[in-house]
Amino acid sequence: MKKIALFYMGGTFGCIGEPLAPMPYEQFLPQLEKVIPPHLTVDCFAAPNIVDSSACTAPDWLRLIQRIQQLQLEGYQHFVVIHGTDTLSYAAATLARFLGQSCHIVITGSQYPLLNIQGDNTREFTDAIENLYLALEQVIAFPVGAYLAFHHQVFHAQTALKTHTTELDAFSGLSSEAEFTPQQNELIVQDAQIERAASFQILNWMMQPIATQHLVQQLRHLLSAPPHFLVLQGFGTGNIAVNQELLATLDELYTRGCVPILTTQVTFGGIDQRYAISAWAKTAKIVISDAHSHADLYAKALQIYLKYPTPEQWLSHWNEN
Repeated sequence: MKKIALFYMGGTFGCIGEPLAPMPYEQFLPQLEKVIPPHLTVDCFAAPNIVDSSACTAPDWLRLIQRIQQLQLEGYQHFVVIHGTDTLSYAAATLARFLGQSCHIVITGSQYPLLNIQGDNTREFTDAIENLYLALEQVIAFPVGAYLAFHHQVFHAQTALKTHTTELDAFSGLSSEAEFTPQQNELIVQDAQIERAASFQILNWMMQPIATQHLVQQLRHLLSAPPHFLVLQGFGTGNIAVNQELLATLDELYTRGCVPILTTQVTFGGIDQRYAISAWAKTAKIVISDAHSHADLYAKALQIYLKYPTPEQWLSHWNEN
């Protein structure tokens, strides 16, 4: 019988009360164990940090990954993670990037709590049990890799995106049944990397239809304290109108330790530079996103930041990761 390690990291799934707040793990565990199918061998674990998912940052996910990697050394190869939905796609992509093809892992959550307000019984209406069962069933059925399970669907973890705030059918992505080339290079997480991740800064700008000179002014405001990575979400296939001053500002950001990343604000489909308006990207100090989703872009930038110490290396190794 395959043994599954089930991690609880918080989220709506384990909330009780009014307003909703996470139930302490020691009280939640007995209630969780009651709904685990008896034919499965499941060991429950508390994630190193149990927090509202909107408050999760890179160190929270890296500590979870480190714990998973420790359990791998103890013989576990199948993992399910219960996580809040707000940043579920970011957690999924980060798990996929750092664990690679080293194990079977499915992450899930719910739009409604498992328990009633008092926390003493299962809620009359909830999607928590259904999503948990889906994750537990699929983690032992699927090949190695990382997946996100939600509302009768399973997606490749690096491709998932939350597309509805409240509906049960809240996530989109590439189906687990579709052909996909996942991240192959797992990274063993060390304490020093978790400490370094606490300083990781990435800023995302979705382009708006404004004059180029105004965009230049906005970018120049970043020069005094630039992030490590600046994500520029262009229109369509990644199109942004530029001038020489804007290109010079991107160069200046790079010299001050910031790597700009060009991507698109469109939910589905890749980017390219087929249009003349984006020809500048081929020679500018900017990297082109080849990530499978916006969350995967975050995870890729984080991994490169932890693997290499300088912006020059982030730029030169971008296409290798």
